[in-house]
Amino acid sequence: MPLVSSTPMLQAARAGGYCIGAFNVHTLEMLQAVVEAAVETESPLIIQSTVGTVKHLGPEYIAAAATVASNMNRIPIALHLDHCTEFDLIVRCIRAGYTSVMIDASHSPFDENVRQTQRVVEVARPAGVNVEAELGKVGGVEDEIVVADNEALMADPEECVKFVELTGVPTLAPAIGTAHGIYKGEPKIDFDRIKRIASLVDVPLVLHGGSGIPEEQVRRAVSLGMAKMNVATELRIVFSDAIKAIFAQNPEENDPRKYMVPAKKALKEAAIEKMRLCGSFGKAKDFR
Repeated sequence: MPLVSSTPMLQAARAGGYCIGAFNVHTLEMLQAVVEAAVETESPLIIQSTVGTVKHLGPEYIAAAATVASNMNRIPIALHLDHCTEFDLIVRCIRAGYTSVMIDASHSPFDENVRQTQRVVEVARPAGVNVEAELGKVGGVEDEIVVADNEALMADPEECVKFVELTGVPTLAPAIGTAHGIYKGEPKIDFDRIKRIASLVDVPLVLHGGSGIPEEQVRRAVSLGMAKMNVATELRIVFSDAIKAIFAQNPEENDPRKYMVPAKKALKEAAIEKMRLCGSFGKAKDFR
C-alpha cells in the first residue's frame, strides 16, 4: 500500500489506548530493518528522518526508499520529517513525498511558535500531510538542536489548548520531562501533566525521547494519551555496536554486507521490542 498520513494512524492509536513507534533511520539498512519489524509484528509504522539525515541523503532518495517499502507490504507506513526549523525544507520534503512533518518552533516565544506552525499547517493540510509541533522544550540533543537540562521547560496544559485551537495542528509534542538521547538517570516524567493535557486536547500526543525510558513509564504515558513514541539514539547505538563487534573480530573486513547484515538484524530485534512496548502488534490489520 502507498505511504499514508500518520494522522489517522495516531488518532486510532489514541482511541485504542496504544501508541505507534516512530523510528529515526539514517541508512537503507536501518529503514529496511524497521519495516521488516513492522511487517513481522503487523504494526503500523512511522519512519522518521532528522534534518541532518535529509540534508545528507536528500529527501527524494529517502521518500523513494520509503515508498518502495510501503508499496511492497500491507501495513500502513508514514514518512515523517523530525524536528525541522526550516520552512523551505519542510516544503521540499512534502513535495518529495513525506506524509508527515514536524515544525519545531519551540525555542521561539509562544506567538511566534503559533505563527510558524500555522504557516506549515496551511501548506500541509491541502496535501493531506500530518503536522507535528512542539510546545515547551524537550531537553537533550536532536541533530543540531541542543536544549540544556536547565533550559528544558514543561508544556503548560492551558497553553496546549490555546496552541491547538490557534494552529489547527493535528499532532502535539508537549514537553513533559523526557529528553533526547540516553538518560543519565531515571527520567522524571510528569504524568499528571500528561493526564491534564490529554483531558484538554483531542489531538494525539507525541512522546519524544523514547530511548531508554523504563517500560512501566512508557506504558503509563501511553495509557494517559501518548499515541506516538519517538526512538532514535537507542537504534543508532544498537546498529553501531553490531558493526563494531564485527570489526573487533575482523579488523580487515571490507565487505559492507558482512557488517551491515548483522547490524540490520540487531536493529530489527530492537524495533520489535519497542513495538511490543507500544502495544502496536497486530494493529496494522485495522487499516486494511
